[in-house]
Amino acid sequence: MAPLRTALLQGPAGVPPSRREALAALEAAARTAAAGGARLLVASELFLSGYATDPAGRAEPADGPGACAVAGIAADHGLSIAYGYPERDGSDVYNAVQLVSPYGYPLANYRKTHLFGDFERKFFTAGDTPVVQADVDGIRVGILICYDVEFPEPVRAHALAGTELLLVPTALMRPYEFVPRALIPVRAYESQLYVAYVNRVGAEGEHHFAGLSCLAAPDGTVRARAGHDGEDLLLADADPARIAAARRDNTYLADLRPELYA
Repeated sequence: MAPLRTALLQGPAGVPPSRREALAALEAAARTAAAGGARLLVASELFLSGYATDPAGRAEPADGPGACAVAGIAADHGLSIAYGYPERDGSDVYNAVQLVSPYGYPLANYRKTHLFGDFERKFFTAGDTPVVQADVDGIRVGILICYDVEFPEPVRAHALAGTELLLVPTALMRPYEFVPRALIPVRAYESQLYVAYVNRVGAEGEHHFAGLSCLAAPDGTVRARAGHDGEDLLLADADPARIAAARRDNTYLADLRPELYA
């Protein structure tokens, strides 16, 4: 099976743009990513709304205007897109990520299950579905959001469910740079999957985002890394052959005894 070239869009930088500006940035990134052979573009947590602003005020349904616009971008450039947005469902608002296909139809929608701090708990309802997956060009793709990946259990659940590439749109703040630098490669290694960790960057209100977006491979190496400051677009391959090799050399999953754990 051929590698899945994946584009990681680090940004936006600083004050969140309007939805129109965010969509324009996404369209430009999709054009560049497609020209570079990418089949999947991943944007950051709450990409369409901003993180530190009132996300409930910008929330919309999973099939709302923002989703329709992203679907059009995906179809225009022939690649799948995963993006963060605040999802309204009745009286609840979720911190969500939607994955759309190159043909513009939705493949998956994930709601963040582990909310970080009082700020997120004020605005969002926690999701209760831990493993959400879809196929992109024959690769089994899963989704978590930011704080979710800092718990080993959700990542291992994805590995056991067959996830090969785990997308993690993120709004990680300083001074927690150890997460992308150290923890993300370990998560990839211990569960033998790829982790696409895609962060915001710059200052937004009192929040200073750490950047350092990366694609970590199942052998614990980092295949691509963005800087600490500034917007960036990374292109790197998620190669199923590396997953097979990692699982051959590292037998964590084969040796696991889940019956021992409640």
